[in-house]
Amino acid sequence: MDSSVSVTASAAQAAVTPRREDDICVILNTRSGKKRQEVARELERLFAAHSGRVDIRSLNSGREVDGAARAAVEEGFGTIVAAGGDGTICGIAARVAGSDSRFGVLPLGTFNYFARSLDLPEELEAAVDVVRRGDERGMGLGEVNGAAFLNNASIGAYAMILQRRERIYQRWGRSRIAAYWSVVTTLLRLRSSQRMQVSVDGETRTLRSPLIFIAANAFQLEVFNLPGGDCVEEGKFALFVAPDRTGPALLAYAFRLAFRGMQEGRDFTLLRGQEIVIDTARKRMLVARDGEKARMTGPFTFRYHRDALRVIVPRATGESEAE
Repeated sequence: MDSSVSVTASAAQAAVTPRREDDICVILNTRSGKKRQEVARELERLFAAHSGRVDIRSLNSGREVDGAARAAVEEGFGTIVAAGGDGTICGIAARVAGSDSRFGVLPLGTFNYFARSLDLPEELEAAVDVVRRGDERGMGLGEVNGAAFLNNASIGAYAMILQRRERIYQRWGRSRIAAYWSVVTTLLRLRSSQRMQVSVDGETRTLRSPLIFIAANAFQLEVFNLPGGDCVEEGKFALFVAPDRTGPALLAYAFRLAFRGMQEGRDFTLLRGQEIVIDTARKRMLVARDGEKARMTGPFTFRYHRDALRVIVPRATGESEAE
């Protein structure tokens, strides 16, 4: 799934395409074809009362996300809605970023971190109501070497976990238990850390770590009782560097994370910054972004784009009653 950031390109497209303010394009991507058909029919029912045009575009695979999002921006839809998991949401957000289109979210994934960070309902009818009647909020977008992310990006063990998780899902199906099992099996097999140079807003240090985790979502940090949410709210990244551990010692680290028992200094080093450059000894690495993974060539440059998206969020409490 291509999630390259197109802040400038999207703005240029929007400038030459008349914007259809009331028209909505819903881009639907679920792994199950049967579920996709059911959700599409339900969306048609839920959007039936909308005064403008509603175009529901069902995709057959994640490879179609980028093209569908690009087309929706070029066609000038006033609102473009991502219906799927965090990876789908990120891929569509990358194309909507910088355009005049508003960005709506219908969370259909396993964890739905981005939607939960905005207090978006996970029940479909309520989520559609937010798209139709919600308020607008500016939201930031992270990128690594031109590829977008909304929640987090990482190098090292976590990307390997995602690779292992994909195999477990294929064999046993998608579930949170399967996701957690992928963590256990991957960390027990990990035998070495990576030597790297990390530059944060121009200040460089040499580190050795099995895992670099870069957060762009304050809610996800709160879920795991981790610090750094304040700097994310300020438009910076929270960068977590795991200590130089492998195997069972790293698994103990993961359990402390799962049970909200992490301590700065003992379990991680926290760095804060708006631009991060990571140069690893191995030039080509597996990089994870919002649950997706891809091999990239270093050095790895992370940048934060403030207010790149016009996201539709629930109205403030009491606002609807006052109308």
